[in-house]
This record gives sequence, C-alpha cells and structure tokens, in this order.
Amino acid sequence: MPLTFDDLLVRARALTGGGRRALLGVTGGPGAGKTTLAERLVRSLNGDGPSWAAHVPMDGFHLADAELDRLGRRDRKGAPDTFDAAGYAALLRRLREETGEVVYAPGFERVLEQPVAGSIPVPPSARLVVTEGNYLLLREGSWARVRPCLDEVWFCEIDEEERIRRLVARHVEFGKEHGAAVAWVLGTDQRNADLIATTRDRADLVVPAGALPTP
Repeated sequence: MPLTFDDLLVRARALTGGGRRALLGVTGGPGAGKTTLAERLVRSLNGDGPSWAAHVPMDGFHLADAELDRLGRRDRKGAPDTFDAAGYAALLRRLREETGEVVYAPGFERVLEQPVAGSIPVPPSARLVVTEGNYLLLREGSWARVRPCLDEVWFCEIDEEERIRRLVARHVEFGKEHGAAVAWVLGTDQRNADLIATTRDRADLVVPAGALPTP
C-alpha cells in the first residue's frame, strides 16, 4: 500500500513512546515540501492536546546578511557554511535535555530573509519537536552533530520539475524578479539540492510526493 499522510502521523506519534520528548527531523531539497509537511504534522498532532507538538525550523540559524557580507558568502546564501550549524545542534540538545522549562528557538522572517532570535517558544508540554531543514543528514563539519540529536529523519522527495517550479514561485512571492529567481534556483539552490540528494540514503524514511500535503 502506498504511504499516506495518516501513516506518517502514526509513525510520528510512536516516536514518543514511554512519555519522553522525541525529536523528528524532516529534510529534502529546497522546495521539496519540508516546511509544509512539518507544519501539517504539528497542526494535526496538536489535536491530541494543546502544544503536544512543536515546529522548530533550521532556517532560524541562517547567518545574518551582515555576517555573510563580512565572510564574503552572501552570493551563496543557503549553502551549508552560511548557517550556524553548531548553534543548531546545541539547540537540539537543549530541546532533548531541558524538558522542564520553555526553550526559545530562533525563527526566520522570509520577507526580510533574516533570522529572528527567540521567536519560537517550545513549552514543557511538547512531547514531539519537528525540525526541518536542508542539511540534517550532512556529515561535514558541525553538521555531523545534528543527526545524533534526532530520533528519526525523513527525506521528502518530489518530482524535480515540480520542486523547481515551487522554488521559483516562492522566490518571486518574497520579492525576487522572475528572471533573478530562476537564475538563483538553477544556480545556488541547485548546487545545494545536489548536495542534499547525496544524503537521501541516510534517511530513516523517504516520503514520496503522494504522502506529502499540498502547499
């Protein structure tokens, strides 16, 4: 039987066996539907009780544009070395260990394309934290600290043409001119997507397009 979204809900709930807090990672290429899946999972699971699940995106660990300018990396924003990977791994450890108090995570403002500190509260009632981002399965540098913090990592996989279409539309929605959006998607974003594709086999589950909610 084909995998369904309801199957994913059952699997996500099962991660919290024994009453402990669990961390689920959702990864895949840019535009593959990671955020949509994470948000839908959390919204559905919170039907089990207020704040039973929380969504903590990796994107809050983007380096600020001022720092990217200083480092000379702004023209490839979104590449692995344009994030604070060590800071992200440290937050995941806190979410695992500090379950008796609110833990604040950074968010990401898409219109400004900047991280926003302390904007996502994860309350003690959260039994499952769903975190999503591009590089959860990367083994290079500080990214290698991420996977050991997660109970499972799921890889979102959709048709490549559709992924690119969605990604161009997203860049346009948040302010890029169409030609510039296409150039960015086929350049910087595609290099990142190619790297992420090499991590697919490390995932605990590959989620096909048919099980992913529609954006």
